[in-house]
Amino acid sequence: MNTARRFTFKTLLVPFALTLALVGCGNNNTASNNAASPEPTASPAASTAPATEAPAANAVQYPITIKGALGEAVIESKPERVVTIQWANHDVALALGVVPVGFSAANFGVQDDSGLLPWTKEKLDELGVTDPNVFQDTDGLDFEAISDADPDVILAAYSGITQEDYDTLSQIAPVVAYPTSPWTTTWREQVLLNAEGMGLKAEGEQLIKDTEDMVKEKLSKYPQIAGKKVVWVNFSAEDLSQLHIYTPIDSRVSFLYELGMEYPESITSQITDPTSYSLNLSAENVEALYDADIIAGYGNDELLKALQADSLLGKIPAIERGSVAFIDSDTPLVAAGTPNPLSIAYTIDEYLALIGGAADKINE
Repeated sequence: MNTARRFTFKTLLVPFALTLALVGCGNNNTASNNAASPEPTASPAASTAPATEAPAANAVQYPITIKGALGEAVIESKPERVVTIQWANHDVALALGVVPVGFSAANFGVQDDSGLLPWTKEKLDELGVTDPNVFQDTDGLDFEAISDADPDVILAAYSGITQEDYDTLSQIAPVVAYPTSPWTTTWREQVLLNAEGMGLKAEGEQLIKDTEDMVKEKLSKYPQIAGKKVVWVNFSAEDLSQLHIYTPIDSRVSFLYELGMEYPESITSQITDPTSYSLNLSAENVEALYDADIIAGYGNDELLKALQADSLLGKIPAIERGSVAFIDSDTPLVAAGTPNPLSIAYTIDEYLALIGGAADKINE
């Protein structure tokens, strides 16, 4: 599909640099204010088909425009070559049976040097792919490699790309970016946006329904989780004076809400930036965590013992009684906190058992 647009990344830099010089920084401000909308809108040209050739109910009419926080992706026809970047967008494509011609390596939770999490590897094997094109870009996007993959569309619905990244990538292919702010896209939005970018909206909606049904069935075995107050806190054993807390718009936390849990008002009242996925809390204000039934986060038994021995943090009721759902960084489950359909299906049993075990300790 894309043979007429083949070029190297170096060739695009010259015109792009001239464009930046003319436009300056003004676009950064306006693009960041674009309204989020996972619903694509067809351009007028897409409705010019003769009345005698009415499209099927689920047929995608091109071109389509998908709006995001950084700009609009205008996709002229169904993409044949899909590239995904940053976290887990490739898993959505794979779940829908599409093998990206290039995708970013996972940067945590991987047990070897493949850059693949186990659920990604499992799906690639199922699809018969033995040598995927994995971008080693965990220290920064590899624009050259992305361009060499010759994509028709670049999927980045769950990512932290900047406006500058977006503008550069858009010189290569249309970019489907996050709808509101970096790293806050829910797994449903991730599926919808990426599916629409591939011309697979109906299939994406079905994938969401199938995943929801599976989660509901699994959750029915853990009634003790419902209604519990939880806070996702990242502790550092090297410095217990500062706590890093994920807010409800973070995908890790929004999935806990989906499991029937909620955040205590003592934490939500401290959120001053509704677009931020995290906030910092001094250990001196640890009372804000007293209302939590469960503390979730990354850690292990050694960290829990250090917290219980601390004069301030050890007074947190959930810490004191051990009702914590700590995910060990040495296991793939550490990467499942930011969910997508493949990771949810692969880890849901282990994840619910971990949270359910923490809930069981509340009334011990």
